[in-house]
Amino acid sequence: MKNSASGVARFLDDAKALACVHCGLCLSSCPTYLETGDENESPRGRIHLMRSVQDGRLRLGETAVHHIDHCLGCRACEAACPSGVQYGELLEHTREHIESHHRRSLFQTVLRRIMIGKVLPYPHRTKPALLAAKLLKRAGAERWLKGFAGDALALIPDDASEDRTPERSPASAGRRLGQVGFIRGCVMSVMFGATNANSVGLLNRIGYDVFIPAGQGCCGALHAHNGNLERARECARHNVEVFERLAVEAVVINAAGCGSTLKEYGALLREDPVWAERGRKFSAKVRDLTEFLASAGLPSHSTPKPVAQARVGKITCHDACHLAHAQRITGPPRELIKAIAGPNFIELPEADVCCGSAGSYNLTEPEMAERLQRRKIKRILESGAQTVVTTNPGCILQIRAGLRKAGAHGIQVLHIADYLAEATRPAGP
Repeated sequence: MKNSASGVARFLDDAKALACVHCGLCLSSCPTYLETGDENESPRGRIHLMRSVQDGRLRLGETAVHHIDHCLGCRACEAACPSGVQYGELLEHTREHIESHHRRSLFQTVLRRIMIGKVLPYPHRTKPALLAAKLLKRAGAERWLKGFAGDALALIPDDASEDRTPERSPASAGRRLGQVGFIRGCVMSVMFGATNANSVGLLNRIGYDVFIPAGQGCCGALHAHNGNLERARECARHNVEVFERLAVEAVVINAAGCGSTLKEYGALLREDPVWAERGRKFSAKVRDLTEFLASAGLPSHSTPKPVAQARVGKITCHDACHLAHAQRITGPPRELIKAIAGPNFIELPEADVCCGSAGSYNLTEPEMAERLQRRKIKRILESGAQTVVTTNPGCILQIRAGLRKAGAHGIQVLHIADYLAEATRPAGP
């Protein structure tokens, strides 16, 4: 962290902050501004707050922190910005400054530093917490727990499964095209093991050996988004070193939030002379699963199994923020879904407006998260879709919980890997 001649901490790159010309073209893309109409809840408003704090014109107090905390980090503003403002980077550096200079309540400190910083990024710690949550759900705790505890419990999937994919999964016989690495993910490996297995299976069936090194760790996204950039850099260095040992042409990830961070290791490590180039080379290999499959092609398939045939009716796609906005990938998921759904595919109104999950946002800012959840559920119900397909675990949990609250138990929410694997799996006996 740098200091100016006046002694004020300089946590922002002035040139990047001044790139915002306050034109307002980002306003219609910002979920919190759409909900509140408050300029402080907009990207340009928050950049003004950031600069005011840095310049010493505004105290780093509850008001400024509240509006910065309220940002989802969805980066929809980046996709809309004609000036190319790197808002995500400005936000992360501001949050790093907040965590170092602002005293939070005991509850928020424990939530952010322990639950989000010390539990969720580590599967071996998340597993016992998940087991306890499952036991509470089975005991009917959702009926009597209110507020934060009840909302958090509602997110836990009933079908959570642990990832048991081997370190090497060979390509289907006679179809070997190459070899790729695969990121298990923290939440994915504990709650979406079946989705990871389906992701690997799809890659195998199109001709790729898949390597999943046991030594890989958290991508660093949760740390970066919550103001612990140094820990995020440690995660980056570790994963770069682990995957450098593999001769793979790509590193595939099936979680949009993780993917955007993995693709930015070069930027995250750019001030480290030892790791900057290594980070850039690693990031250049990272591909979202949909990005890779759309390029390589779906597995050929025979008559789908009866369970796949049951997926009739309208099918739509919810854009995960860090795939659509941070990675600018919107076409490949739709191409893949349409290849299966055909005329049953429909566009979801406000498909790229955040559902309120945003990594750990639905834990740290539950009120706004619920407002955005209701907004998303309203759009889904209005669309008439019976199946919602998306590309990020947090979105799946958030939308499923919202549909249950709305009593819409007949609408399914699937990860795209599960949807594609089911639809293209050869019929068995």
